[in-house]
Amino acid sequence: MDEDISDRKARAAAWFRELRDQIVTAFEGLEAGAGSDIRFAVTPTTRAAGGGGIMSVLRGGAVFEKVGVNWSEVHGVLSPRAQRAMAARGLPDMEADPRFWASGISLVAHMANPHCPAVHMNTRMFWTPTLAWFGGGADLNPCIEYAEDTAHFHAQMQAACDLHDPGYYPTFKAWADEYFFIPHRGRARGVGGIFYDDLNSGNWEADFAFTRDVGRHFLPAFLPVTQRHIGQAFTEADREVQLVHRGLYAEYNLIYDRGTRFGLETGHDADAVLMSLPPIAKWP
Repeated sequence: MDEDISDRKARAAAWFRELRDQIVTAFEGLEAGAGSDIRFAVTPTTRAAGGGGIMSVLRGGAVFEKVGVNWSEVHGVLSPRAQRAMAARGLPDMEADPRFWASGISLVAHMANPHCPAVHMNTRMFWTPTLAWFGGGADLNPCIEYAEDTAHFHAQMQAACDLHDPGYYPTFKAWADEYFFIPHRGRARGVGGIFYDDLNSGNWEADFAFTRDVGRHFLPAFLPVTQRHIGQAFTEADREVQLVHRGLYAEYNLIYDRGTRFGLETGHDADAVLMSLPPIAKWP
């Protein structure tokens, strides 16, 4: 059984790394197509208590004002606070053996053109001695919404879900609508997508296959809506709308985002954890 777990960890970590490489290549291709030679700055990250990863950030591009695509593989012991958070989600008690391992990819893109939507995507595997599960999803965050962009993005997310279970998309769409809601603003941070966590159907291979398909559908979901607006003219008023909307994004990630809290509480590289924050934002 230990050999099975080791193999599964290795396969999951390798897939998340492969997906990271695919996305970085595609995003640099977008920049090149827009006449920019800016590329990702790649920095190894470390976690003092065990593991690390790769932080890849591109700034000041023609397409991306700031985009980060991070990969990580970390391990160690969960703090009592982290254990309580897990217990609150209905996961098994880990007090007797609080070891954990996790690997995943996390992506956030803040765009140069206000007509291009910001986007977030992450997928991950989490292991403890009593349970292993997958989580992740993707959501679109336009400051100026276009119905055709929203429809296209959701159609791709549904396609990923429908390859595995027709009930996944409505369930995970509703979960995203709830999860990416900002209570103190009384509104969502974007137009949603899908979100799932603690996915352990009892069939690890099936859950891993689904998680891979979510990752595979990200570029087909995001690239067309970006390419549609890269060269679109915008005004100072459009830019102002974009910067204020980014304030919503920053508020959500600092106050509510589960991954941000977990990363900081477990001692991961703070710069990598906070990569998701926009380079410039405003508040009304």
